[in-house]
Amino acid sequence: MLKPEVTVLIILDVQGRLAHMMYEDESLVENLQKMIEGAQTLEIPIIWLEQLPDKLGPTIPEISELLVGIDPINKHTFSACGNESFIESLKALNAEQVLVVGIEAHICVYQTVMGLIGLNYKVEVVEDAVSSRTSQNKQLALRKMSLAGVGMTSVEMALFELLEIAEGAQFKAVLKIVK
Repeated sequence: MLKPEVTVLIILDVQGRLAHMMYEDESLVENLQKMIEGAQTLEIPIIWLEQLPDKLGPTIPEISELLVGIDPINKHTFSACGNESFIESLKALNAEQVLVVGIEAHICVYQTVMGLIGLNYKVEVVEDAVSSRTSQNKQLALRKMSLAGVGMTSVEMALFELLEIAEGAQFKAVLKIVK
């Protein structure tokens, strides 16, 4: 089970024109927004990464505008685990569980997830908040990560698992986010 006190959300590379070239991009953006707002409501720390922003452009406004007070970590490696700033940020949070969202599922998401598994984190990919340019590449990445022992979840499943109870202000706020 996901526990909010030891979980972190990692957002990968939702940048520039590439973000809108993703398979089912409108649904992807909507689910990313829900996941970010839900994580903020539940006080889950967020690490935000950008792949070569000088070439791919910045994170799309629909996402970056939700991340007030957080600076993106720039990377040039496909895996975020190849970036020392990312590793330092992750270690500083004392997280044990990682939720991963972003693009592209078969490249940066896949390589980051495999790196995190190698560092002994419990990793779950939020299936409806990751994508690739083609459905085939997304499905291949999800299948390969699942076979490697990575947990699969959805925005709603992850948020309600983190909540645990159907009462209180956080529950009401998450209900509004997912509806």
